[in-house]
Amino acid sequence: MGAGGRMNERKNVLERVPVEKPPFEISLIKKAIPPHCFNRSLIRSTYYLFRDLCMCYMFYYLASTYIPLLPHPLAYIAWPAYWFSQGSIFMGLWIIAHDMGHHSFSEYEWLDDTLGFIIHSALFTPYFSFKYSHRRHHVHTNSLEDDEIWIPKRKTDTLYSEILNNPIGHLFMAIAKVLIGFPTYFLFNMYGKKYNGFASHFYPQSPIFNDNERNQIWLSDAGILVVLYALYLVVASASAKWLFCIYGVPIMVMNGEFFIITLLHHSHPSLPHYDSRGWEWLRGVLSTVDRDYGILNNIFHNVTNAHVIHHLITTIPHYHILEATKAMKPILGDYYKYDDTPILKAFWRETKECIYVEQDEGAEKSGVYWFRK
Repeated sequence: MGAGGRMNERKNVLERVPVEKPPFEISLIKKAIPPHCFNRSLIRSTYYLFRDLCMCYMFYYLASTYIPLLPHPLAYIAWPAYWFSQGSIFMGLWIIAHDMGHHSFSEYEWLDDTLGFIIHSALFTPYFSFKYSHRRHHVHTNSLEDDEIWIPKRKTDTLYSEILNNPIGHLFMAIAKVLIGFPTYFLFNMYGKKYNGFASHFYPQSPIFNDNERNQIWLSDAGILVVLYALYLVVASASAKWLFCIYGVPIMVMNGEFFIITLLHHSHPSLPHYDSRGWEWLRGVLSTVDRDYGILNNIFHNVTNAHVIHHLITTIPHYHILEATKAMKPILGDYYKYDDTPILKAFWRETKECIYVEQDEGAEKSGVYWFRK
């Protein structure tokens, strides 16, 4: 088998993954996966979309109908429960639209783009802008020069390596990432690739995009403007407070979950990053990690606990990725990384441990960089 047939059963989740050239190719991984895992069923995909929409409506109906009738002590408990539940369902819907951008929802790209555009716009995500930048993230995963998101800091960035590298700074950064990481990424390309010029997912002339993509960036912006106008009409007919409680806070919860999920996919003390001397596509995509979010794995359509296979083959539908992951693990062996550390504990650990990257002493020519604190 590709890595000696060994399963990833290390007790020490912080043990580094191998960085040598993998003894297998993507073709071998594809052959190991049952053929039906590559099939995209419009009926089955629509079922999961319909399920999430029904759950959204159910939580909306319960919150808008019954929480206002509760006495204040119970309402103070019911509202946070609604916010977390609805925000998590929003995250599940967001992931389905993300899959549409990868063309893993159906065999019809026009349908995937139409539905994805509507759903992502409703969740304040510029669909085509994200589709294009995210595609490049998959092409250049864990490349220090060319990846589009989660570019690690260097030791020379003293704001992170010295000034904020303390318990208070760690807490500040953790809170800031959860609260404003999502909008600042799309607005100002925070945590993204450094470009010459103003980089924003809302700016059609941004260097993130090429000339063939700019018209669809305008369309993405128009989708967000339509949603903003619809929300203005809701405020005019109801109230800003009602909209904030029903829609605004769940969106904030979704934003925080998005940032935690994506950060934990690509930040781990045992995972390397590469510069141009060491990077190649397969090494890059294998430097990702699967996590366990408990019951939320199902709500998040298993993108959380089957993310490695998603980077290897983006068009496998989410309802097949667990089976595909099980089939590929014997091939990957020690190159497969799984960490079942409780998520909040892992988020805090990675916030403290993954501050900047540098090469090991004596390996300055390897092109391999590891997180330091």
